[in-house]
Amino acid sequence: MIIKPLFISARSACIELPLKGYYHADEPAGLRLNEADYGQADRVVTSLFGLAPDTAYHLEMLQKGRLAAEVRFRTKAEFVTLNVRDFGAFGDGTHDDTAAIQAAILCCPKESRVLVPTGKYLVSPLFLKSHLRLEIQKGAQLRLHPAREESPILPGMIPSWDEKSEYNLGTWEGNPLSMHAALLTAVDAHDIEVYGEGVLDGQAAKGDWWLEPKVKKSGAWRGRMVFLNRCQNVTLQGLTITNSPSWNVHPYFSKDLVLLDLSIQSPSDSPNTDGINPESCRDVLISGARLSVGDDCIAIKSGKIYMGATYKTPTERVTISHCLMENGHGGVTIGSEMAGGVRDILVTDCRMLRTDRALRIKTRRGRGKQGVIDRIHFENVKMIDIPVPIAINSFYHCDPDGHAENVQDKEARPADDGTPVIGALSFNNVVATGCRHVAVYALGLPEKKIRRIAITNSRFSFAEEKVVPARPVMADGVELCAKRGLIAHNVENLALSDVAFGGTVGETLELHGVDSLIKEDEL
Repeated sequence: MIIKPLFISARSACIELPLKGYYHADEPAGLRLNEADYGQADRVVTSLFGLAPDTAYHLEMLQKGRLAAEVRFRTKAEFVTLNVRDFGAFGDGTHDDTAAIQAAILCCPKESRVLVPTGKYLVSPLFLKSHLRLEIQKGAQLRLHPAREESPILPGMIPSWDEKSEYNLGTWEGNPLSMHAALLTAVDAHDIEVYGEGVLDGQAAKGDWWLEPKVKKSGAWRGRMVFLNRCQNVTLQGLTITNSPSWNVHPYFSKDLVLLDLSIQSPSDSPNTDGINPESCRDVLISGARLSVGDDCIAIKSGKIYMGATYKTPTERVTISHCLMENGHGGVTIGSEMAGGVRDILVTDCRMLRTDRALRIKTRRGRGKQGVIDRIHFENVKMIDIPVPIAINSFYHCDPDGHAENVQDKEARPADDGTPVIGALSFNNVVATGCRHVAVYALGLPEKKIRRIAITNSRFSFAEEKVVPARPVMADGVELCAKRGLIAHNVENLALSDVAFGGTVGETLELHGVDSLIKEDEL
């Protein structure tokens, strides 16, 4: 067996161990680093911290006292370390440490480290630069100043002097709108590593960030915890991120991103505190993350109609592996701001607990012809106590005009430049227990049906207790459901192979406007 390195820095490493399991390993394994004991690993994706720069390491994985797998690697070289305490940071939770930490970041040369040691650092948003390594050490907390006036504003769209081009900084829910800067903000930057066992704390409850969350205040919308605008080659590893004003990690028009071993936590009633939201991004790896938030755990987006039609930048080639989604509206959500398209998404070896839905697709008329969702793959996913494991909704109603007739009309309308597309969706080796309302609910547009849904080698079983019926998706006129199997509206091709439903009430399959059903065995 082989240990797979996911990221090697000068001071840390993240590895994927060849252990059975999803987020947690079925059985823990011992680790030995350069012949010395390194403790037990109980997760498939594991971080190593406290390493020395430019040093060779031999990592061994032991099971039942015997060598089971190994890997050799060398850490990166490092020139100097800039300790923020040497720049005047107090780390006492009272003094404003923004200037000191920002000075260390700006002064840091290539192949060097800015170190935030143990302490509580009160800061306003910090701006990252290219070729930066930022370590937030165990016991260190970067605490965002809770007052809005302490967070600068990123203007939404700035026109060029020639009125032919534009410069986009801020964004809010898919539109180019002014927003407060994030705790960690990077714009047009590349080759950034932010790692460590420390905490990013948004302290949102200490301000008014969660009060009237859909009201624009102080001239801007709510900020994030990490905002990456037009960035490339960025790695986040090991951090705990909590209490965000809104979305936690928001990569925007960025590429080559590696997000590893993150713990993202916000109260279940905190508004719009999505965990990780790549928007118009490509080549993204999210692995080993633990998410429990007040909205979607991971939401894949590509903007509303202006950004989608103008920039035509889909989110594509995203892999989500060995993650644990514990609470939230959706485990992995696509949309609803997806006017630039979403394609080539793989969700594998993940575990989802108590999220409202596991896979959640949200689109609607008006998202535009660039809004193509295609080649979405779920495999080896275990779901527990999720009311609706798979929810596909082409009539999502949460925009200001979401209840308008042109959005919610269930009769076919002429397909036009505003008509989005849902292509191929596949689910393999999905096991869902404790379902409540419906196992699979697919609601396609009658004028542009969902092209293909394929479910193979999967099991769905319902909670034994009585269930109060509820609507499985956020659309007008949808029936209340309790312990229903698979309901599909407006699908071109539905393929089922080795799929079982346990504890359903009524017909297992309820098909409306399904052109072709391929069923290789009895359900």
